[in-house]
Amino acid sequence: MDFAGKINKINSLQAIQLLRFGTFLLISIIFANSSVATEDIGYYELSLFIASAVSFFWVTGIIQSLLPLYNNNKTFGKHSSGNRGKSAEIFNAFLVLSVFSLMAFIFCLIFQRSFYLFDGVKDISFMNLVFIYILLSNPGHLVEYVYLLRNKSEEMLIYGFWSFGLQLLLVTVPVLSGYPIEYAVKGLILISVIRLFWLGVLMKRYSMLKFSASFVREHFALGMPLIISSLLSGSAQYIDGIIVSGSFDAASFAVFRFGAKELPLVLLLANGLSNAMLPEFSGAGKVKAALSTIKKRSKRLMHMLFPISTILLFFSKVLYIAMFGERFSRSADIFMVYLLLIISRLVFPQTILIGLKRTRIILGASFVVIVLNVSLSLYMMQYYGMVGVAVATAIVFLLEKIMLILYNYFIIKIKPGEYIPVATYIFYTFLIVLVFVLLDHRIIRLH
Repeated sequence: MDFAGKINKINSLQAIQLLRFGTFLLISIIFANSSVATEDIGYYELSLFIASAVSFFWVTGIIQSLLPLYNNNKTFGKHSSGNRGKSAEIFNAFLVLSVFSLMAFIFCLIFQRSFYLFDGVKDISFMNLVFIYILLSNPGHLVEYVYLLRNKSEEMLIYGFWSFGLQLLLVTVPVLSGYPIEYAVKGLILISVIRLFWLGVLMKRYSMLKFSASFVREHFALGMPLIISSLLSGSAQYIDGIIVSGSFDAASFAVFRFGAKELPLVLLLANGLSNAMLPEFSGAGKVKAALSTIKKRSKRLMHMLFPISTILLFFSKVLYIAMFGERFSRSADIFMVYLLLIISRLVFPQTILIGLKRTRIILGASFVVIVLNVSLSLYMMQYYGMVGVAVATAIVFLLEKIMLILYNYFIIKIKPGEYIPVATYIFYTFLIVLVFVLLDHRIIRLH
């Protein structure tokens, strides 16, 4: 089999997403099965949570808005990489990421005491290291997208394996050798420095070191709606948690949190496909080809991920009892609802809108979704309890995609069938919903 011939920038970026998630998961598993104190593991996990919470939305927005601007912007034109294959967009995107990282770092220093609202944060003695990690780690996310934009798929994979393999060693080996848990964060800082060094090498190779205030303004104008939209979308799970915590006791809240988890494979592969397709909308003549590719690739994901999610519906109760014990068996009911999020994840109207630089509609849809999520959650909770909150989330996420699909159809004149494998999508959606309903009503069950 010609493995190298099957490598392309789409599956390479998806592989990078899986490697990142898998590495953090493997580190957690290694710590959990070691002699490291549970309290120390909690400090490490809480550190990661804080680092992600203050940065995920703007990193997502900045990178997603860079991809359609590469070689297709008002500042440098549509063929700006003609200077020995180098482009100034990458360098300016790095500057934007660096400025936001510095702002996040300063914000954390100024409002450090606000983090004490989270139980356990006040006991973390290395919060300054966490803030340094926030400062240094985020610009490094640009590395894989430099490879993506330069169509260096094999190099991207090689980078992913050595980068995350090295991260695994730098984070776990010191702690397993007896050093304090703060050395895990020092390991994250060290791998971040290494990635920044490699990013510098790539920028010297592929980017013109030319600052452009005009491009930064263009990048910011396109990216700001995506930053706010990512913040709103990412806050949905926190809003659900607030609603549940305000209506149920602490034990019930724990049950909800254990179950309110998407299948990571769906989220990672869907995001990988979406981001990898954004540069393909760089010219009017490329739109039809990009739509066709989205349709073909999403159909492939549907054939793989819908069956996995459907099978997990059958075994979710057994898996949760095996992993967390009988007291968290009710969490499986929440998880089963979150598996239905695949219905909204595997259609990509937002990819088209970002690729065509129409990001304001995405921001507007996100505002509508947040309002609907709160309203519908409070309503459905009256009849279905905590499960109702999860069902409301699944419904409003689907409504968001429907709004964007309708916008594409009526405003941009792009039919759903041009980028959605409609028959395949309807079949799998009907199947997973049918199985969910039958299991929910105990019409079918496993013995």
